[in-house]
Amino acid sequence: MFFVDTIEVPGLGNRSYLAGGEHTAVAVDPPRDADRMIAAAARRGVRISHVVETHVHNDYVTGGLELARMTGAAYLVPAGARVAFSRVPVRDGDRTDVDAASRLVLRALATPGHTPHHTSYVLEEDGVAVAVFTGGSLLIGTVGRPDLVEPRLTESLARAQHASARRLADELPEETAVLPTHGFGSFCSSGQATGGDTTIGREKAVNDALVRDVDAFVADLLAGLDDTPAYYVHMGPVNAAGPAPVDLTPAAPATAAEIAERLAAGEWVVDLRNRVAFAEGHVAGSVNFEAAGQLATYLAWLIPWGKPVTLLAESAEQLADAQRELVRVGIDRPAAAATGTPADWVRDGDTPGSFPRGTFADLAGRAGQAGQADEASATPAGTVVLDVRRDAERRAAGYVEGSVHIPIHTLPQRLADVPAGEVWVHCAGGMRAAIAASLLDAAGRDVVAVDDSFDSAAQAGLTVRTTG
Repeated sequence: MFFVDTIEVPGLGNRSYLAGGEHTAVAVDPPRDADRMIAAAARRGVRISHVVETHVHNDYVTGGLELARMTGAAYLVPAGARVAFSRVPVRDGDRTDVDAASRLVLRALATPGHTPHHTSYVLEEDGVAVAVFTGGSLLIGTVGRPDLVEPRLTESLARAQHASARRLADELPEETAVLPTHGFGSFCSSGQATGGDTTIGREKAVNDALVRDVDAFVADLLAGLDDTPAYYVHMGPVNAAGPAPVDLTPAAPATAAEIAERLAAGEWVVDLRNRVAFAEGHVAGSVNFEAAGQLATYLAWLIPWGKPVTLLAESAEQLADAQRELVRVGIDRPAAAATGTPADWVRDGDTPGSFPRGTFADLAGRAGQAGQADEASATPAGTVVLDVRRDAERRAAGYVEGSVHIPIHTLPQRLADVPAGEVWVHCAGGMRAAIAASLLDAAGRDVVAVDDSFDSAAQAGLTVRTTG
């Protein structure tokens, strides 16, 4: 008998896997905090004998090298990947015994497309394929994006992605479980997964790579590529060089005076509390990235790379969870940290910052109060409506007439482009609007965070235009 345990990494939209039999197991695409894999193996009572990478990752720092060091496991990396550390190079067709007692074997299949060296691994029991770890190749209903390596290779890699998906579908039984690393919110995916599990048979029926010809597939894939988080450019080099061991010990505690000094020095002070609490009161100049949101993705995307960050949290547990999430994207050590409430973080004599929150109905009501009751669909006079969604979201869902569009990941560099006036900032649901509102508030702007679903805009009476 075999088992496959899924290690969720929801903040990054990824999954890792531990698969094995009676005595030994293999870890697939482990996250930076590799202790989670060791804990999973301990629960199963097995030893990790092998660690494998499907590719050199662009969206997170791998824990593979450190996990192999800690466990003494063989570290399997595609032979075509250029890395600076010792590993077992894997080539197409290579077979690795995972657990002899359970007759489990891992077979490598070259599946270029997400990267030129991308490799999938078929888990075989008694010679029969039972699962395939597809990394960034064949995902649930989609494929991994082909544009993260080199712009000049994007089209050729898209074509390779189509061929690789077809190879998996042609060579594996329809009941084979497809277990991808990306596709659950990761920007490494060219689309979002629909459902939590799938098989080769299901993908044959629904996946564009398997139901469309290569030219149509490539054209649509390239046309639909979304923005790429800025920190991705640092992940590949870190992974190729060999990541340093993780240090998750508590950061140095920061006093109210030190927090003020760090802000004055131009450092980032990040408040991890929920957006409602932050809006009601916070350290003036701090920014809000909710610990319960996509903290690692958006903080690593927006903060200048390498800039010191101080974390403010409600509890030691929230702080520890945030540190764990941030090391996955290479933000290794906070410069300092503090727990508690703004009363603990604001110096005596200083005034906490705050700003109002609203809904799209509030925004429409403001238009009526401004004497535009007959045209409640118009943007309220004297008000700036700032849309911080990505380009693709704005094209797909439409936009509030008269709104200014500055995607959230460009806002820190474009604060001066926000017109004068009270800024009502919105996204698709509220989380990114809260980040943007905190950035604007820190810059001294009058801001209202629209904490509402964009679907409510038209229902509230605001005119929503489409780009056609």
